[in-house]
Amino acid sequence: LYLWEYSLKFTFQFDLMFFFFNSIILSLGIMPWFPNDIQDLDRFANQILSYGSELDADHPGFTDPEYRARRKEFADIAYHYRHGQAIPKVEYTEAERATWGIVFKELKTLYPTHACREHNRVFPLLEKYCGYRQDNIPQLEDVSRFLQSCTGFRLRPVAGLLSSRDFLAGLAFRVFHSTQYIRHGSKPTYTPEPDICHELLGHVPLFADPSFAQFSQEIGLASLGAPDEYIEKLATVYWFTVEFGLCKQGSEIKAYGAGLLSSFGELQYCLTDKPRLEAFDPDKTSGQKYPITEYQPVYFVAESFEDAKEKVRKFAGTIPKPFSVRYNPYTQSVEVLDNTQQLRNLADSINSELGKLCEALRKLE
Repeated sequence: LYLWEYSLKFTFQFDLMFFFFNSIILSLGIMPWFPNDIQDLDRFANQILSYGSELDADHPGFTDPEYRARRKEFADIAYHYRHGQAIPKVEYTEAERATWGIVFKELKTLYPTHACREHNRVFPLLEKYCGYRQDNIPQLEDVSRFLQSCTGFRLRPVAGLLSSRDFLAGLAFRVFHSTQYIRHGSKPTYTPEPDICHELLGHVPLFADPSFAQFSQEIGLASLGAPDEYIEKLATVYWFTVEFGLCKQGSEIKAYGAGLLSSFGELQYCLTDKPRLEAFDPDKTSGQKYPITEYQPVYFVAESFEDAKEKVRKFAGTIPKPFSVRYNPYTQSVEVLDNTQQLRNLADSINSELGKLCEALRKLE
């Protein structure tokens, strides 16, 4: 590392030209803008594709004015939220808690046999510390604080659907944009878009696992500054992993995707012989078409979270960008590695961590 750092001094002129080239690209708008600081998420959090009561005609709550008004209440809370604020508490109605209770009860019976071990390890902790119960819908603020204590991930309320680019950018900062409303009570086992059952029962348990949290952040970091066509590829990889992923654990296959872990019917279906199972390969997975309103005809199986993370990391290396990025957890910012000083800082950080590793190994011996 010291030899490498020393050699960087001779690349200063090249780095200066490289930095100048990148600056021109960014100033001309060729490179898509991306957030550098966690507070920058405020700039696009409300650039949503749909808002509150704007429901499609086939939505279960489309003809229910009370439900539409309630959805707008949730959307307004998220619309006025800014980074650093406590997420406002919501007083859920008896009917909303009843809908949650149906989903909670049915899914909990399947988790021991269908969910991955990481999900099942965390779920009892959520019951103990975050109010996960059949008769209670947990508050986003309580869950967010729990996640921060586990992996540094946090929840941020969102008023509607974000674009793929904006949503993935949040993951780069270990921020998950979460809905706060619940699906329509007439169809408790179905939702046409993510709701709080999907977020809290499907996503949250895995974001509390260090390996999965890093895997999710890798996808987010890969999206920063990526061309539009690669954003779509990354969004598809996200769909078949974080949303609908399966993984091998011992001699069995288990579900780790939130879309599966929050759907009683599809969680059962995905582990039968009806769908087609293929090995997870980002190059192939990123080009797979998928339906949104029905069960998936094909699922991709990862050897492990670590294997999936390494494959996504290699796939990210093929995305054409004139720079690399790293997340600084101390400043909660993304650093663009496009000059000598940034590389020297990274080398110092790696050297310090390696020193701690060697010291710990000596003590174990």
